[in-house]
Amino acid sequence: MTVIDISPSVMQFLLAFIVVGPLLGAVAALLPAPPGLKGRNPDQAVLRHGVTVTGAVLIAAIVLAVGFDHDHPATMQATTDISWIPALDVRIHLGIDGISLPLLVLTALLTFLCALYSYFKPPAGPSPKAFVALVLVLESGTLATFAVLDLLLFFLAFEMVLIPMYFLINRWGGDQRQAAAWKFILYTLLGSVVMLLGLLLVGLKSGTFDMVALATDNGRGLTTSVQIIAVLAIGIGLAVKTPMWPLHSWLPDAHTAAPTVGSVLLAGVLLKMGTYGFVRILLPAAPDGMRTFAPYLAAFAVVGIVYGSLACLALARTGAKGDLKRLIAYSSVGHMGFVLLGIATMTPTGVNGALFANIAHGLITGLLFFLVGAVKDRYGTADLDTLAGATGAALYGRAPRLGALLAFAAVASLGLPGLAGFWGEMLTLFGAYSPAEGLSRPAFRTFMAVGAFGTLLTAAYMLIVVRRVCMGEHALPARTTPDTSAPSAPSAASAPDAQPPATPGTPQTAGTTPAPAATPTPGTLQAPTTPGAPQAPPAPQLADVQPYEAAAWTPLVALTVLAGLWPAVLLGLTDPAVQKLLSGGKS
Repeated sequence: MTVIDISPSVMQFLLAFIVVGPLLGAVAALLPAPPGLKGRNPDQAVLRHGVTVTGAVLIAAIVLAVGFDHDHPATMQATTDISWIPALDVRIHLGIDGISLPLLVLTALLTFLCALYSYFKPPAGPSPKAFVALVLVLESGTLATFAVLDLLLFFLAFEMVLIPMYFLINRWGGDQRQAAAWKFILYTLLGSVVMLLGLLLVGLKSGTFDMVALATDNGRGLTTSVQIIAVLAIGIGLAVKTPMWPLHSWLPDAHTAAPTVGSVLLAGVLLKMGTYGFVRILLPAAPDGMRTFAPYLAAFAVVGIVYGSLACLALARTGAKGDLKRLIAYSSVGHMGFVLLGIATMTPTGVNGALFANIAHGLITGLLFFLVGAVKDRYGTADLDTLAGATGAALYGRAPRLGALLAFAAVASLGLPGLAGFWGEMLTLFGAYSPAEGLSRPAFRTFMAVGAFGTLLTAAYMLIVVRRVCMGEHALPARTTPDTSAPSAPSAASAPDAQPPATPGTPQTAGTTPAPAATPTPGTLQAPTTPGAPQAPPAPQLADVQPYEAAAWTPLVALTVLAGLWPAVLLGLTDPAVQKLLSGGKS
């Protein structure tokens, strides 16, 4: 069933445009603007160009999704297959199925929302020309990763995103941006070198680099020892990008230093490239090797779940001087642990849960980084102690809509039933309860129990963040004990309109008429003052959600609710394709 009947040639063109369009847009962004498009401000003109290109790519992705044959999601559609390097049998092979289509649309959506947000709130840094060009190159590389069906093209697309993200962090990031950018590039490049060796091993030993042919062969052309080596080599590169514990240490630094849109794209789409490689390449092409490493992958996954949650709890405690962006980054380590656990089960239930959790994480964590960026812009810091203690009523009292959105994203992230985060975690745990044949059921049930405990830790730190950041450290203003050394002074309990007690060490003048007590602003923390001293001003109101912020965040909120209430929309796409991959190309 297709919503709109679109010819195969048009579908091919749409997919090619989605992959190549952002790259052409990046080149155009660096060229001088035509006289009619310069406008009053050249910087705004190039930012508008970014919105236009990403918007056109998003429209093409939506049309592609509408024209997709939903009755046959396991079949590769909109395919293009052109010989590129005949000597190596490398082909420009593009196509989408029910696994790659949701990731393609998610990438196009998040990039457009980042471009729209940046148009109204440009990041502080060098020329917007370079910023827009880098974002478009990043989008092209990510979309290509999900659309190509050749191992060497997959590697090229996988690597294409590294340089743009490096410069986005290094040139437009915050404190410690250079160290974070270098750590990001070194970790991912070293992992990619090992991954390339594994991809070459698979292609040369099997006689083809075509991912569809490898999935159909289902590892029959590769010996078990070759599969084990391939899974180890390719898996290391994919695990660094995911990131899997203990190869995750680049992620918190990169997120903390990155600009808001950089964090959104890094969490929302770049992390998905690693888990997508596990599903698209390793599960179908090297099933025996995956079966060997599945228990270890699951063990690392659940350690990551617990480790990420404990790190978040440590950052969230009072006095830890934890950074809210860093906390959300560590939460990604835990959430991606659920994705890896689902993949390690090698069952349709677990892999479907992993793919669902991928999309849910992109929506929810993308929204969280948008919101944390907005909070940091308003307060000038993302330090949790500052946000909770020095702000009186915090977000609920000063920017209630922003506080409500942050609370919504937090409860969605902890897996509240009815929102997108719930289904992925539940399905991965179900998959771990009954793993694939040949895997140790007691071991995976232990992993399931540890993962379930991780969901409780996730709820704990997310609720602490909501309490501290949205409600503030103190629910009510603190009262001080009146000075009993002055018998002539009425007590606060017997004189409701008496002036506040004096600060210790400040002399009182006998016979002074007490001044009327100032009425505290609701939701603000009033400090006691001395008679005649200037009153401390109440905590000022913050700008609440602006129209451009609402435009950028509303789609993520709506899709989080839609995926939570109607999971069949996504599972109906992924399940047939997963069944075909795991059965060796048989529908």
